[in-house]
This record gives sequence, structure tokens and C-alpha cells, in this order.
Amino acid sequence: MKVFSAALLLLAATVVRAGNNLEMQYTNSGRLIVTPFASAPFPHQSRAEGHKYKDKLYPSAENYSDSTVAIFLPKNFRDTARVDFAIHFHGWNNTVAGTLSGFRLIEQFVGSGKNAILVVPEGPHNAPDSAGGKLEDQDGFKNFIGEVVATLQQRDGFKRKKFSLGRVILSGHSGGYRVISAILDRGGLTDAVRGVWLFDVLYAETDKFLAWSERSHGRLLNIYTDHGGTKADSEAMMALLKKRGTPFLATEEAQLTPAELKNHRPVFIHTDLPHNDVVAKRNQFCLFLKTSALDDRKKSSVP
Repeated sequence: MKVFSAALLLLAATVVRAGNNLEMQYTNSGRLIVTPFASAPFPHQSRAEGHKYKDKLYPSAENYSDSTVAIFLPKNFRDTARVDFAIHFHGWNNTVAGTLSGFRLIEQFVGSGKNAILVVPEGPHNAPDSAGGKLEDQDGFKNFIGEVVATLQQRDGFKRKKFSLGRVILSGHSGGYRVISAILDRGGLTDAVRGVWLFDVLYAETDKFLAWSERSHGRLLNIYTDHGGTKADSEAMMALLKKRGTPFLATEEAQLTPAELKNHRPVFIHTDLPHNDVVAKRNQFCLFLKTSALDDRKKSSVP
């Protein structure tokens, strides 16, 4: 037990140092807060014994003990009475730091010009696993957003200490499908979710995505590849929508226009890119943001 506790303490110290270094990388773009959360996906009882995949064990101490959450406020962000959020969930074998750098999330977020806050929680740390930990629990997402808000209210530089939750966008790549579907099903803040962006993630849980789309009329964007394992489910979802008589847009990425992203729900985008290029290769995350209903930083409808 003492050895295990020492390992956790060492991991915590390493995470703090890494977080401090990560914050400094984006000072020219805005303010990045990297901090542990009590409501972060992990640690969680579902992975107390780790997780085995293809006969390899991914231990809890190494892969399910990182409670890091990154919160980014772009430069010139205006802390209005209502604050919008985009929450992005990374996929297999990745981390917060790897996702921010590998997919240029902050650069794309800044480039969109949106007056919102980007949040990226640590999922399974460098593990082949789609589990969402505490964010799969009942009201887990509500608790998580509550801690995000409390963190912003406590930090210096965020002038308005009281604000209401605005529109929420849930975005995920690869294995991020599972945590998003759980949030839509039982996260506790489903009515606040106005957009769901699936970056080659539609491996399962299509019923939960459809239920949210039909109930909320929020914008469902699904970009899928030929060889990422999501094509069959994407085509099956389109066939079901067609059978129900629900309008949707199916298009090739090369033919997609910003106007179509704004005017159609749901949207199915077939791309010729490989799995790991669907978020940033063509600035897709930035395009999705630009065409979203989130307010612009230069002009906001909210005082």
C-alpha cells in the first residue's frame, strides 16, 4: 500500500509539473488552466483494477489516475452573463497534452473567433479504452460542469464571478463516442447541449445520439472515414433517418460548404482522410466552430 501511495504521489507531482509547462505554451493565444478535478473522468471505481485489452493490462495507477482538465479562454474573451462551452473528448492512446498539440485544438479554437471556453478532460491516459469514468455516472456531467464553473469563478482574471451556463457543444474523436453518449443519456445537462460533433467516432450508441437529436433539434455533425470502423454505423443511421422521414444531409467532405453546415441537421460527412486526420488536417474543428451558433468574440448578443 505504501509503495502504491508513493507511486500516486509521484504521478500527481509529475502531472502538476506537466500542467504548468503546458499552460506556458499558449500564453500568446489566451489563458490555459490545467488543473486536477474531483469530477474528472478518472480515477473511477470501474477502472480500480485497471483495464485489460488484447491480453495486456493497463494498470489503474498508470492509466486511470490522471484527473487533469484543461480549460482554455481565448485572448479577448468577454466574460458575459451567459458563457458557452465546447467540451472535447480525446480517443484511444492519447492525453490532454497530446490532443491539444496533435490536433491543434487551441489554434483552431482561437481561429474560429468564437466567444466560448474550450474544455478538454483527461480520459483513459494513453490507453486503448473508450470508458468515460465518472462522466458515465448519473449527473456526472452536471457535476463536472459545476466544477468547471467554480474553477473559473475562483481564478484571477475572470472578472464576472456570477454567470449562467450557456450553450454546450460536445465534441469527440475516436473512442470519445462512449462518454458523449452517456452524457446525452444521463449526464444531467442534456437540455444545454446544442451541438454534438462526432469525429470518426460512431462505433455504437447510435440510439442515444438519435434520441438527443430528435428531442433537442441540436446540430449533429458526423464525419466518418472508410477504414476507421465507423462507416457501417454511419450508413445504418442514415438509413434509419430516411426510413423515419427525418431530413438530413449526406455529403462528401470535398463538396461541403459552410452554409450547408449551418442549415442542415443532422449532417453526415464522408471523408477520404484517414482516422487521425479528421479533426485538424483541414481545420475541421475550426470550421465546425465557425458555423456553430456560438457568439463571436467581436460581437456578442449577450451583454
